[in-house]
Formats: sequence, C-alpha cells, structure tokens
Amino acid sequence: MKEIPNNPSEAVLLETGESGIDRRIFRSMVFAMALAVLASLPFGRWRITTGLLVGGILSLLNHHWLSSSTAAVFRVAQGASPRLKVAQYILRYFVIGAVVFFAYKLNIVSLAATIAGLCSFVVALFVEAFRELYFAIIHREEIS
Repeated sequence: MKEIPNNPSEAVLLETGESGIDRRIFRSMVFAMALAVLASLPFGRWRITTGLLVGGILSLLNHHWLSSSTAAVFRVAQGASPRLKVAQYILRYFVIGAVVFFAYKLNIVSLAATIAGLCSFVVALFVEAFRELYFAIIHREEIS
C-alpha cells in the first residue's frame, strides 16, 4: 500500500512562503486569466478585455499579498515583531478597491469584467479541487 510522505512542519512552510499548492493555484490563476483575456479579444469590447486583465492582475497581487501577510501574522503570533506585512492584510483591500474605482471612473474597464477577472482565484480553487479529487479516486489517497 502506498504511503503519503511526511509533510514538512508549519515552520518550514512559513519560512519559505511557498508550498506546492500555492504554486499550483498561482499557475492556475495565471492560466485562467490568460484564457479569459485571449477569449475576449476577438469577441468583446476593449473595455471588457481590459477589465479582465486588470481584475486578473489584481487577483494575482491579492493572492501574493494574502500569502505573505498571513505568514507574517503567524510569525507575529509565534513571537516575532510585527512588520508592514501585517498591515498589508488590511491595506490590500483598499489598494484593490482604489485601483478598480479609478479604472472604472476613467472609463478604462468594464466593472463586471473586472469583477470576473478578480474571480480567477475561484477558478484556480476549482482546478485544485478537481485535481485532488482525481488523485483521491485514482490513487485512493490524498496527495498534497
């Protein structure tokens, strides 16, 4: 019977900031964003394509900021001194909101397309869920 290898401790994951699932989700987000932008080029107006692109880029930045600021929050909980990354946990919402607001007010993006671009994280989570389901069925165990 196959055995799952030992997982690294939490401290190792917090130090490196990158795990296999983070890289896969990030790649899936990039792929979903690129596919949406390429599909909208011949069929959508330029504001829709720009909205998908801006929303996708903001989604990628949000994912990166969330990963780094969450790791910083856990380091603070373990006794490290707080840094700017902890503040990024809250500030990322304001930055994303401001970029979307100004891009919409300048009539550069479609608001609906921007929100759809921000949803690339959801697509990446579904891809990862189907991947895990596939490995659970095929190998009859969880692979992380």
